Amino acid sequence: MRPNTSQSEPLAHGPLSGIRVVEYGVFHAGPGASAILGDLGAEVIKIETGSGDPERFWNVVGGVDITVPGGESIMFEISNRNKKGLHLDIRKEKGREVFERLIATADVFLTNLRLGTTAALGIDYETVRRINPSIIHAGVSGYGENGPAAGLGAFDPMGQARSGMMYLYDDQNPALIHMAVFDQAAAITASHAILAALLARERHGIAQSVHTSLYSAGLWLMYCNLYAKSVLNRDTAFAWKRHENSPLRNSFQCADGRWIIGVHHPEEKYWARFCEITGMQELLSDPRFADAQSRRKNVRELVDIFDRILATRTRDEWIAAFQENGLMFTPVQRIGEVLDDPQALENSYVVEFDHPAHGRVRLPGYPARFSAAQACMRAAAPAPGEHSREILLSLGYCDDDVAAFRAQDVVR
Repeated sequence: MRPNTSQSEPLAHGPLSGIRVVEYGVFHAGPGASAILGDLGAEVIKIETGSGDPERFWNVVGGVDITVPGGESIMFEISNRNKKGLHLDIRKEKGREVFERLIATADVFLTNLRLGTTAALGIDYETVRRINPSIIHAGVSGYGENGPAAGLGAFDPMGQARSGMMYLYDDQNPALIHMAVFDQAAAITASHAILAALLARERHGIAQSVHTSLYSAGLWLMYCNLYAKSVLNRDTAFAWKRHENSPLRNSFQCADGRWIIGVHHPEEKYWARFCEITGMQELLSDPRFADAQSRRKNVRELVDIFDRILATRTRDEWIAAFQENGLMFTPVQRIGEVLDDPQALENSYVVEFDHPAHGRVRLPGYPARFSAAQACMRAAAPAPGEHSREILLSLGYCDDDVAAFRAQDVVR
């Protein structure tokens, strides 16, 4: 469908308003993708069964307690914002009937259960497309659909490990980035693929399955490092050693104990200006630092000099001085500072949300802006089965049916 270029009124909701997504997933790598689609305005229905998504009870991650008031995990909230909750046992005959009726109304079905489990439950692509031939089926796995690891499960740290990322910071001691970085990368990748598949269906009338994994998303994050290794046979990953880096691509601790970092290319263009702003013009005539090659040879001594200089003023004072003179420095912020950063707030990269249980909170906004639509967090994560009755009624069932389903433990 071609765009309506005469449209003057923006969309009342998100750009995916009118798209229905059904999810049967756990933890973040899969459910995080449908949460993103919900940010974009899609209606997302999350199916849970038994005791529910185990992420609800994932209260300690890497030794850190992430329990919110009420006893659930903050990760469940993150993974399941914008969703309606349906508690449904699809292994029972009536539960399967409800599932198939729901799938018939959906544009997208998403799951991140293991490949053998999806087939056993009848939620694999071949089964689902027989119910709804126009559906986009999205799968997220640990390591991909093929290969010796295809049937294995994985969590975020395993993706970081297998991708090579754990050696980015220190090439001798692998280090883990906390938390859920690869999970979020997989969620973004899956949402990206789903959007492309929806567009292909719209333009070409082709429905299909899409599949991504923690591993594949991680390799995409590592694109530059992997490509450089392939072409140059050289590891570009290295430990960040300040005394081996030019002052124009380095971090410094200031008088207030806070840090700044600068990155300047080409360095020669900015060297004189940097010396002038820091009051170190004499370095311009010092033969030890006369050119880039000399500065590299004497970089340890040079960094020591600027460590002493940068420690004489506060972080904000240095940032102001550098930026006023066209140098590219920025503060090294702690997580709490990011939530109050005026740059993030002015661009809605951090937004406020009135949470029904936690009050007014700040959280990441959708990272892109639309001139004729709105993308944002619209609703908190659902309680177990919170919208079961609403969804069943929308599928043509009546209250007597709902009561019967409850009595049979088909829904809760």
